[in-house]
Amino acid sequence: MTTTQGTSGEVWTQQLHDHDRRVTKQRLAVLAAVARSPHATAEAVASAARAELPQLTVQSVYVVLADLTGLGMLRRIEPPNSPARYETRTGDNHHHAICTGCGRIEDVDCAVGHAPCLTPGMSAGAIIGHITVADVLYQGICAGCAAGEPADRQTG
Repeated sequence: MTTTQGTSGEVWTQQLHDHDRRVTKQRLAVLAAVARSPHATAEAVASAARAELPQLTVQSVYVVLADLTGLGMLRRIEPPNSPARYETRTGDNHHHAICTGCGRIEDVDCAVGHAPCLTPGMSAGAIIGHITVADVLYQGICAGCAAGEPADRQTG
């Protein structure tokens, strides 16, 4: 099931039940924090979730993030030279563009029409016969960095 930033607690509750998971304040707080701040690090998720649940530990957040990622309710992306990031947009094989200047990450929809990213040039004798997901990371400079704006003044 594809989820997006605006996903409601009812949908998350149903997804957790579908995966035989209890609906807990911790899970819902982590999901809400990730939905509010796509591409957030675990530390940023913990900070945001603690605004709602002050007693929530960073270790608990890591456990919840790992569980929800394993269930497919969250997606973990691993940009180079950066801690892992999390998002609620799952199941649509979208990609990411990252600014090598300020680290800003943007979603990039998969190519329309023929998707060359799903047809890799594989050597003769390759054993993987059917590719189902491609993870493409575009790297470059965002408009704000190109214009010389400080990262804290850019909007995203």
